[in-house]
Amino acid sequence: MTVTPPQAGAPPEPHIADEQIQLVDARNRPCGSAPRATMRRFRFWHRATYIVVRNSRGELCVQRRTLTKEVFPGGLDLAAGGVVGAGEAVHVAARRELAEELGIQGVALRHVLEFVHAEGGNHIFGSVYLVDHDGPLALQAEEVADAFWLSPDEALALDGVTPDTRQAVKALRSAGELEARP
Repeated sequence: MTVTPPQAGAPPEPHIADEQIQLVDARNRPCGSAPRATMRRFRFWHRATYIVVRNSRGELCVQRRTLTKEVFPGGLDLAAGGVVGAGEAVHVAARRELAEELGIQGVALRHVLEFVHAEGGNHIFGSVYLVDHDGPLALQAEEVADAFWLSPDEALALDGVTPDTRQAVKALRSAGELEARP
């Protein structure tokens, strides 16, 4: 067998983690599990967490996705988070994702709202959390290429923001959760 190396300048191959994802029906009721690749291929409904990280200046942590992410490679995320594993509680998944992606642990996560994202082949029941954090970040090299801080308005005005994290932050703003703090 001959393996052809990627051409110079070609984007890296996306990496799809080999993990079981909690599937849900169109009413967000658990209905089994599937490998992540199967969930993506058949566009199954699933749950995901969105943890919006805010500093004491009211700025949001914006992450640039690595080029090997299977969805929106190189895009900008306005929240940490990801899909909920089979049998995993949503709040446990939120804590896990926050620790994995940004290295943030031992902080209070506040569940704020739920939303549905059904576009571009994604069928997601999203749980949005808000966390205040001024400490250091430890970026997960496999998923996060860079992180920086912007006001909510500046973050939402960026091109290349993933549609689901944009929807999550817009929902937070509409709920009055991103107002300037005293």
